Formats: sequence, structure tokens, C-alpha cells
Amino acid sequence: MTSLPVAARHLPVTVSFTRRADPAHTREMTAWIRAGLTMAESFPGFLGAGWVRSHDGSDEWHMLCRFADQEALEAWEASTERAWWLRSAEGLAEVTRTERRTGIEGWFDSPVSTEVVTPAAPPAPPRWKQATTIWLVFYPLNLLATVTLGAALADVPVALRVLVVTLTLTPLMTYLLLPWITRRLSWWLHGRPWRERRAR
Repeated sequence: MTSLPVAARHLPVTVSFTRRADPAHTREMTAWIRAGLTMAESFPGFLGAGWVRSHDGSDEWHMLCRFADQEALEAWEASTERAWWLRSAEGLAEVTRTERRTGIEGWFDSPVSTEVVTPAAPPAPPRWKQATTIWLVFYPLNLLATVTLGAALADVPVALRVLVVTLTLTPLMTYLLLPWITRRLSWWLHGRPWRERRAR
């Protein structure tokens, strides 16, 4: 297992991995992935997950899991539940790439090879798409905070008022809204046609 630098162990961490499976077993892979993500949801520190395929009929499945910190991720990786889940895919799928990343961009970047030498992964979405995606949730959230928290704290000194608002908005953005919007806009972020969009 690749460990993160000490300074990054307390930051949210996203693990991205790619599995290759025969397209004839799409239903089995879909059920297997959903079972694993459902189990991960019950673990402390789990922040969200998602999966996509490059295109219809592709044999590659790209998955993301995000945890509050390295310790939470390691607890999931060492669990008996995850071990059972991995064993259940023997003969069905093989790992081709795995990578851990910290920070918001871990949600946007495509998996990059760290275990097996394979063809280059698709590039991360353009910066303007990343910025647009963040703005789509930041604007309404900031507007809501302005008319609620901002109004309630109108008589509080501006430095303290900004502190309270940012402390409220940052975890909402990082843990809830950004994972939610990136899952739903994954088809657009990675340049796939609308007809290939998968409902979440």
C-alpha cells in the first residue's frame, strides 16, 4: 500500500482505481461495485464514492472512494468486509491502476498508473470545467449563507462573520456538495456525450 506524506495524513484522501473486466459481465461488475460502495458507506470517515466507464462496451471501470483522512482509508482497506468484497471479484475483474490523492482535485483527476505499466489514462478535465463545476454549487450555497447567516450575524464584526460563514461553507462544499455535483457531471467533465450519461 502506498502511504501519503505525514503532512497529508490528516487531509481528506481520494483513492482512485481502475478495474478491467469482460464487457459481457457488465451486470455482474455493476452489482459488485455497488456492493463494495455500499459497504464502504458504513465505515467512519467515508465521504463519498462513484464510478464511471470510458464508454459503452468499455472493459475499464474507473472508481473513486473518498475518506476523511488516511487513517479512515486504512481502516477500510484493512477490514474483513473489504477483503471479502475483493475476493468475490476473483475471476471477474483485475486491478490495472490505483492512486491516492488529497485535496479537492482528487475528485476531478482520472486515475494515473502507480502499480502497472499501462497506456496513459485520460487527462483530467480542463481547468475551466473544474472551475465551472465548483461555481455551480458555490454560488447558490454562498447566496443562501448570505441571506441566512449573513443576516443573522449582521451586527457581528466582519472578521468574525466571515470566519463563521467560511467554517460553515467549507465542509459543506468538500464533503457533500462537491462530491455530489462531480458524480452527476462526470459525463461532461470527461467529455462523454449526453447519451452516455449514467443516472446516479
